[in-house]
Amino acid sequence: MKHATLRQLKVFEAVARLLSFSRAAEELHLTQPAVSTQVRKLEDHAGNTLFEQFGKKVYLTAAGTELLQLSRAIIQQFEAAENAMLQFKGISGGKLNVGVISAGDYFFPRLLVEFAGRHRGVTLNFTVHNREGLLTHIAENLTDLAIMVRPPTDLDTLNQPFAPHPYVIIAAPTHPLVGVKGVPLKRLIREPFVVRERASDTWHSMEEGFGAALSEINIAMEIRSTETIKQAVIAGMGVSFVSAHTISQELRAGSVRVLDVQGFPLMLNWYVVHRRGKRLPPVAQAFKDFLLNDGTALISQIVPFDPAS
Repeated sequence: MKHATLRQLKVFEAVARLLSFSRAAEELHLTQPAVSTQVRKLEDHAGNTLFEQFGKKVYLTAAGTELLQLSRAIIQQFEAAENAMLQFKGISGGKLNVGVISAGDYFFPRLLVEFAGRHRGVTLNFTVHNREGLLTHIAENLTDLAIMVRPPTDLDTLNQPFAPHPYVIIAAPTHPLVGVKGVPLKRLIREPFVVRERASDTWHSMEEGFGAALSEINIAMEIRSTETIKQAVIAGMGVSFVSAHTISQELRAGSVRVLDVQGFPLMLNWYVVHRRGKRLPPVAQAFKDFLLNDGTALISQIVPFDPAS
């Protein structure tokens, strides 16, 4: 193992955590062959097979399970050393590690650009996750800050709201409920729904918006991708519950419409989250302050939403 690299350990950790070479490649912004190559090199150094595959499913071997714990410890030690050195750099020259749930990637890159423009020399490390993946990153100290709608309830975290986050019901422009005022929830739930997966932040927000009526919803399809959901709605396959921050372009283009449903928009908040005892590097603290001070105004400019649209 003496010739193994930190890069190989990080790639291995991502595949082991996600149990998917393709999802690890997406998270790491690598090609799937590049991920496979790094894992094979690590297996050569370890002298053991780390994964085994049955059908389309990937599993850790006993050797892989043991190496996963050691790899995480090594990665965290390197990050701790890096963070310790960043204390001497201040904001400029620091590295910002931040993770966000998928709905945030419609505006978050522009927030990062604005922040980087105010603090020259900052290096950005920005990752997008579903809720489960982001919670794992928080729990395993893989990110400094997390941006999400529903902070964890089983971790000791500091959770601060920095901007409102509306959720709405959308439909194709030709849908019969478009233009109807005050659609009752009982009428709406008879419509076919295209929804996010049940472990997602969107699904948990949907639970709050629909309450007991959620069990009565006519679910036509469950899809992991917000982009695919929007295309399904545009095609007339059903209505959907989505973050208003994900549909600005479609509203401008007129390809979807927001239904006027009683009790909607559902107004929640965006939160900036980190482990309570975590010593934030100066650049992470500066970004957190930036979100708390300017997040609301900037998001409203980037993804404007008019409830009457």
